[in-house]
Amino acid sequence: MNSPSFVSGSSLTLEEHKHLEDQTDYGSVKILPEIWSIAAERFSHVIALHDPHAQPDVSLTYIQLWKQIQQFAAGLQSLGVSVRSKVGLFSENNPRWLIADQGIMAAGAVDAVRSSQASQDELVYILSNSEATALVVENQATLNKLLDQIHDLPIQLAILLSDEEVETKPGLKVLNFSQVMEIGGNQTFSPVQQTRESLATLVYTSGTTGKPKATMLSHGNLLHQVTSLATVLQLQPGDSVLSILPTWHIYERAIEYFAFSQGCTLVYTNLRQIKRDLKTQKPHYFVSVPRLLESIHDQVQKQFRQESAPKRRLINYFLAISDRYIQARRILHRLSLEQQNPSMWQRQKARTQTAALWPLHALADRLIYQKVREQIAPELKQTICGGGSLSPSLETFYEIIGIEVLVGYGLTETSAVLTARRPEHNLRGSAGIPIPGTEIWIVDPQTRKTVPQGEKGLVLARGTQIMQGYYHNSEATNKAIDPKGWFNTEDLGFLTVQQDLVLTGREKDTIVLSNGENVEPEPIENACLRSDYIDQIIVVGQDKRSLGALIVPNWDNLEDWAKNQGLQLQKPESTETTPDHRETINLDSQRLQDLFRQELDREVRNRPGYSPNDRIVPFRLISEPFSQENGMLTQTLKIKRHVVVESYSDLIHEMFP
Repeated sequence: MNSPSFVSGSSLTLEEHKHLEDQTDYGSVKILPEIWSIAAERFSHVIALHDPHAQPDVSLTYIQLWKQIQQFAAGLQSLGVSVRSKVGLFSENNPRWLIADQGIMAAGAVDAVRSSQASQDELVYILSNSEATALVVENQATLNKLLDQIHDLPIQLAILLSDEEVETKPGLKVLNFSQVMEIGGNQTFSPVQQTRESLATLVYTSGTTGKPKATMLSHGNLLHQVTSLATVLQLQPGDSVLSILPTWHIYERAIEYFAFSQGCTLVYTNLRQIKRDLKTQKPHYFVSVPRLLESIHDQVQKQFRQESAPKRRLINYFLAISDRYIQARRILHRLSLEQQNPSMWQRQKARTQTAALWPLHALADRLIYQKVREQIAPELKQTICGGGSLSPSLETFYEIIGIEVLVGYGLTETSAVLTARRPEHNLRGSAGIPIPGTEIWIVDPQTRKTVPQGEKGLVLARGTQIMQGYYHNSEATNKAIDPKGWFNTEDLGFLTVQQDLVLTGREKDTIVLSNGENVEPEPIENACLRSDYIDQIIVVGQDKRSLGALIVPNWDNLEDWAKNQGLQLQKPESTETTPDHRETINLDSQRLQDLFRQELDREVRNRPGYSPNDRIVPFRLISEPFSQENGMLTQTLKIKRHVVVESYSDLIHEMFP
């Protein structure tokens, strides 16, 4: 286990020990809701939750929040919600979601969480699979979506997080939030005796078969994040944290639990308001995904383009200077992924360059970058980004303008954070180093033997944050976690000389877009193959804004189409001359591009379960089929996805500028 491709986050620096010592108040906590009594005592009148977009505006101090959590929990207990029972929790971000989430756990129950915007079939499946006996939903509209499908399920209680007037349905007791709080206010909350091994929540992940798997996360899994993330983010009581990602998503959820343990103020926003709230609410931190950072970058670039020509030239000049300065500074501080172990001469050269370029970079900061920061988020200290890797250009942009981005990595099954960059060691392009109590091991995907340092392999992880397993799915659990506790992330990567994890791809086929959405490519590919003009297709788009595709046309059908249009299709290898009366077209011709655009849009849109994230935006037509001869097909004629992606990496890069 002392292999160069094995790294543990268990050995802490002195600074990390100090940060963890600050967490001693939570060392004796056995279940997550117990953090609230400690937080209420330590941070009492600090604002814990603030929703400026609620009607009316909502602000709760730590004392008020803990009281409401207990009140909701007492209401649940009075209504018959028992220890270890399952409660469906379907809602979007709002303060009452947190009160319900922690109230359910405080009552000893387990919540099965999902967005209220998920499809009816998915929500009903979650209720059935989790064996839920109660249901908490955002509003009456969400409940109405489920009523005609849950009569055969053992659900006896439904609670609205709104204050809408409700009607009790036959066999189903329906209450609104205020009614539950009134019931709880007349009862005494009875704390439940549980352990860190007790199940806390079920979080459903996308599955390749279309049926989501229920990840079982214990109180210990979640508390590991609370007590470990202080080595990444040094939050202070009263720091403002902007919440934009789905609060039921384990990535956002884990960071929020940690932020509350530190006495921070969580401010709710939404996609429509986020750019304004970053400026007006003045958060110190926010949790992001690459797509959000792309959107902010695009807005800044748009503002640059609207400047006068002389000012644009000045901006571009300074950006080029700052780019050179940043690259040299990375080498000097051993934070260049391209030059991980620079020689003495290279570092000396970088030192000379940084000294020469710093005055111009500092001038650019005063003239341009400081104004950009004020326009984006005037008091932002850091943002932690997950759900996919950032493009090198985005990494450099934010480093230039002086906004620090700390990238983290993990999965739902890991509660969520496994590795993260540190402010003192922010290696751009990496996923950071393991957080405390976490082990990362890089192995050969086939043999499971350790690969040499720097060589790409399968990423395995072990630690207190690893899930207990998949609910009612021992086969999937045994496949994911081996007898020694190693979890197969199904991601590929390598470790740098400084033990940073660098992700290079995915062993599994799931594509994660830059907005954090997971997309399974195979159903989309199968839908596209319905077209008469598509012979082979592979969908790509990992960490991109949208899906793209590489397409091998069906030449016979395409030639027939061309003849019917009075055209002649010229294959790349063809030397056939063109009759004077017929126009020649090839794969680059606009008419062919328009044809395939129509085919893709129609087939993808018409497939069952279509989502806007499924749309294929850029695509390229390829003349050479995927075959066994060129190594792109298996013996069973399945496309070797990773081989194709690697072979056409330049073309894919061109598709996503």
